[in-house]
Amino acid sequence: MEEQNHTLDSALSVNSGIDQPPSVDKKAVLRFIRKKKSILPAKEYIDGVLGGNRTLLSQAITLIESQLPDHSIIAQEIIAGCLPYSGNAIRIGITGVPGVGKSSFIEMLGTYLTNQGRKLAVLAIDPSSEKSGGSILGDKTRMENLSNDPLAFIRPSPAAGSLGGVARKTRETMILCEAAGFNVVFIETVGVGQSETAVHSMVDFFLLLMLAGAGDELQGIKRGIMEMADAIAITKADGNNVRASEIACGEYRNALHLFPLSESGWVPKVIAISARENRGSDTLAGIFAEYFDHVKASGFLERRRMEQSKEWMYSTIRENLLADFFHDHTIARRIKEVEKMVMEGRQTSWQGAKKLLEIYRRKE
Repeated sequence: MEEQNHTLDSALSVNSGIDQPPSVDKKAVLRFIRKKKSILPAKEYIDGVLGGNRTLLSQAITLIESQLPDHSIIAQEIIAGCLPYSGNAIRIGITGVPGVGKSSFIEMLGTYLTNQGRKLAVLAIDPSSEKSGGSILGDKTRMENLSNDPLAFIRPSPAAGSLGGVARKTRETMILCEAAGFNVVFIETVGVGQSETAVHSMVDFFLLLMLAGAGDELQGIKRGIMEMADAIAITKADGNNVRASEIACGEYRNALHLFPLSESGWVPKVIAISARENRGSDTLAGIFAEYFDHVKASGFLERRRMEQSKEWMYSTIRENLLADFFHDHTIARRIKEVEKMVMEGRQTSWQGAKKLLEIYRRKE
């Protein structure tokens, strides 16, 4: 009875209960680690990619993105195995000023193309992703319909730290996507600046998205990019913005006439579109068809891709030489010393660079 009174009097009494299971299932963790670490032979990835297996395609792209040397070796085997089956897609670069509505536009045009039976891969170049945490991921979640489309594949770009590194990985990912049967590839730039040049160097058609009446503060980059554009689309041409969009189209058409004719002989088109009203996709698809008929008939498309392949080779050489230089043990040991001398004015920048290059060549 005494014990019972104590139980009633105390609000903090604890029943003995039963033994709790461990919070972590060690066997499950071990299975997960083994599964995560397992890498298939290159041939299995190649066969999976060629067979349209999305899981193996994604895993192969992850190997391409990896910084580990072992992963790089197998990734190059996969790329070499897929290369003969690539090149059959139309490659379209898409860029635009911040706030232009790239995600909405890609979802609208991408859905239109998949409804026509096209298989679409959407890739991105995002050199800022290392600092921003990968803004393209937000774009992917906004393209909800396209993300769930069985004929579409959306792949965020890796945070590779340098524009060259991201561009190379995007090119290699494009090869795998084409080998997997995707016959349209969108390559989107998330940032602005040099990324447009990188995208232009790997696509057949370069599409520039612009806003009507956005002001020079947003469109200060437009002149250099306009010279690369094969078409300009004025977005958000709806509601009260219709008239402004029509005026902008006229202004851009006039501006494009001031530029010299491109090597392809193609005259860039300018149109107004609205993702909100789902308007403009059919017109753009017609422009793409007209452009590709033009560049295929003239032989320009074949020449352009040959030039791009050559440039990719030299770009890869530059990237590998740079990586080899900074990973060299002797350079790692001496670079801070030379850097300090340059910063203190005891050597010029040119002398410092020359000294480090001499050290690298001698491997002292």
